[in-house]
Amino acid sequence: MMRKKINVLDLRPGMYISELDRPWLETPFLFQGFEIQTEQEIAEIKRYCSYVFVDEDKNPSLPHLRSSGAIAAQDKQVELDILKKSAAPTRFLARYQDQTSVEQELEPAQEYYFKNKELIVSIMDDARLGKSLDAEGAKQAVTGMVSSILRNPDALMCLTQLKNVDEYTTTHCLRVCILALSFGRHLGLSQDELYVLGMGALFHDIGKMRVPVEILNKPARLTHSEFEIIKKHVPEGVALLERTKGIPMSALDIVRSHHERVDGSGYMRGLKGNQISKFGQIAAIVDCYDAITSNRVYHSAMSAHEALKRIYTVRKKDFDETYVEEFIRCVGIYPIGSLIETNTGHVGVVMTINRARYLRPKIRLVLNQHKTRYANQPTVDLSLQARDEAGHPWEIKTVLEPGTYGINPVDFLPIRKALLKP
Repeated sequence: MMRKKINVLDLRPGMYISELDRPWLETPFLFQGFEIQTEQEIAEIKRYCSYVFVDEDKNPSLPHLRSSGAIAAQDKQVELDILKKSAAPTRFLARYQDQTSVEQELEPAQEYYFKNKELIVSIMDDARLGKSLDAEGAKQAVTGMVSSILRNPDALMCLTQLKNVDEYTTTHCLRVCILALSFGRHLGLSQDELYVLGMGALFHDIGKMRVPVEILNKPARLTHSEFEIIKKHVPEGVALLERTKGIPMSALDIVRSHHERVDGSGYMRGLKGNQISKFGQIAAIVDCYDAITSNRVYHSAMSAHEALKRIYTVRKKDFDETYVEEFIRCVGIYPIGSLIETNTGHVGVVMTINRARYLRPKIRLVLNQHKTRYANQPTVDLSLQARDEAGHPWEIKTVLEPGTYGINPVDFLPIRKALLKP
């Protein structure tokens, strides 16, 4: 295979892109390698890259190039693979059972969420100013979240849907902590392990407070030198925490390792495979998942379902295959907040997942089969209610992009009191 490095200004339809100048997961391109079909695709590549690598031995006349139809077929195959893998038994011990319903857990979860959000803002400001960090406050925050996650993880997972692009770095740390704890619970980690995991996840991006804000929030693509500065948030974060009393030493490995990749392409140490610790593997997946499902100054969020497909396609390369499959089981094939359409034509929002039957979550219906809004949105537990009012069996047919039919999924999650918070 002959590869040629070319400037994005020289791209044209028909070229086969085999490699970018940045990780694929930092871009909206689903597959690692594709033929350029349109000028719009070229414009999108220009938004993210300065140069790319083109395979010179591939051209539009060759039958093995993927057309848009072939790409759609591969995308469908990814979904089928995920469904098949998720149906297989988990390899991990189911140590915990839900102790409360999501409705019962929402009130304490909301208290933890907003109190801890304020704490993270304060800690980030202290890190920016070079002050000592509130390790004791962080310990209390993580301890409270662990207790809530163990009772029922779905309440805090609902709250991870509250996102504001202007607060990304702060709330990202909190969401990654919640995701890591929920994933750790799914994996059967002990309470002591969950505490360490939560501390590391809460502080995983603390070093970004030492990165110039004009680089951190730059809306355009980063230059090579700017990306090198961004990467330094890892050692900067480790250094900050090493000077902070009360931070478990094993939590520091999460800060060191959350950008490592199993094929050795990550940073800062270029670790491979089992060289990356269990906590590092967990943190890498949840950090990526939250990043690509959040609006940033330089890219729009993708749906949770699309994000899971993206992460699944880079298993073995970027992330450990087993952990990827277990993470999909943890958040559900249809994660909380997903906007879905049923086989009957109803449209709704996934409220809670079903940890025994991944294809049968609880949903809140927003539109009936005629696409008319319900005055009072009924709730349907697909694991209990097998048929709709007309006798048709309930099944999720497809996942819709947020905003379809003018629906913001967050408005229909059981967190309305939280939406009233300043």
